[in-house]
Amino acid sequence: MQNQPLISVLMPVYNCENYILEAVESILQQTYSNFELLIIDDCSTDTTVDKIKSLNDSRIQLIVKPKNSGYTNSLNYGLQIAKGKYIARMDGDDISLPTRFEKQVAYLEANEDVVVCGTNFSIIDTNKTVIFPENHEDIKVGLLEECKIAHPTVMMRKSILDFHKITYDKLIEPAEDYDLWTRLILIGKFYNIQQVLFKYRVHEQQISKRKKEIQKYKFNEIRLIFFKNLDYDTNKFQDELILKFLIQKENFSNNEIKSIISWAKDLKIINAIKNDFEIIRFNIMITILVDNFIEKILLNDKFNFNRIFILQHLNFNQLKFVLKSKIKKSLRILAKSFL
Repeated sequence: MQNQPLISVLMPVYNCENYILEAVESILQQTYSNFELLIIDDCSTDTTVDKIKSLNDSRIQLIVKPKNSGYTNSLNYGLQIAKGKYIARMDGDDISLPTRFEKQVAYLEANEDVVVCGTNFSIIDTNKTVIFPENHEDIKVGLLEECKIAHPTVMMRKSILDFHKITYDKLIEPAEDYDLWTRLILIGKFYNIQQVLFKYRVHEQQISKRKKEIQKYKFNEIRLIFFKNLDYDTNKFQDELILKFLIQKENFSNNEIKSIISWAKDLKIINAIKNDFEIIRFNIMITILVDNFIEKILLNDKFNFNRIFILQHLNFNQLKFVLKSKIKKSLRILAKSFL
C-alpha cells in the first residue's frame, strides 16, 4: 500500500522555516495514514529545507527545484508526479487537524460524483471560524460572488483532473485556485464538510497579502468569464462595463447603471431557461449583488441623480431598496434626491 498511496498531498513551500515543522507534523499525524507527502521547495533561502530533512518518515518526498519558478509551477509539478487517487492540498504554514484525511476520504469514497471536497476552518491565533456552504448548488452560485471553498483544505479526485487535462493556470496567479474551481465545478460536484478540520494562518509573507490588488483584479476577470458561461449578449453588454461593475468602482453614469440593471435582468431570464444555476438561489444572489451596487453608487457624494432616477431604478425585481436599507442610508439617499 505504501507503493500505491491513496492520497498524494501537495505541499509547495518557500521560506516558511517558522511554521514548516508544525505543518508537516500535522500531516504525519493524520488518522488516515496511506498517503505520500510531496513537499516541493521553490529554492528557499532560509532553513526550510534543513528542517524538512530533519524529519524521518518514508512518506515524505522532498523535491528541491533547481530554480525559483513560482507557486503555481510547484503545484503543477506535484500534479504531474502524484500517484494517489486523491490530491490533498496543504501549505507550509497551516495545520491540518488529525481526522481531516479520514473524513474527506470517507466522503469521496461514498460519493463518486463529488470531485472536490473542502472543509470549514479556523484562523490561527484568533477566535474566527470560517463556515462555507455545504452543498454543490450553494457553492456553485456562491462562486459568482467569491471563493466558497478554501484551497488548502481541499481533497480532489485526480482522475477528473487527468481526464480533462486540468492544471493550474500560472497566468492567473495569485487567483489560480478560484480559476480552478470555476472550471471544475462545471464538470462535477463540490462539497464542504461542515466541520473545522483545518487551521489557516494569516501573516504578511503570504502571496495573497503581498499581491492583494493583483489578486483582486485577476479574481474579477475570472468572475467575468464565469458569468459569460450564461451566454448573454456580449455586444449589448461590453466586458469592460461588466468588469467595472464586478470590481465595484464608483464612477458610473446613469446610462451605465441602467445597462448593469438590464444585464442582471437578462441573466435571470437566461438562467431560468438554461437552469445552469439553481434558479431561486441565483435570482437572490443577483438581486443582492445589484442592490449593493446601487446603494454604493447612490451614497457616493460625487454621483448626481434625481427623484425620477430613484423611481425608475430602485425597485429592482420588486425589492424595495429604500425600505430595506438601513434608516440612515435611506434618509441620506432621499435627502440627496430632493436637494
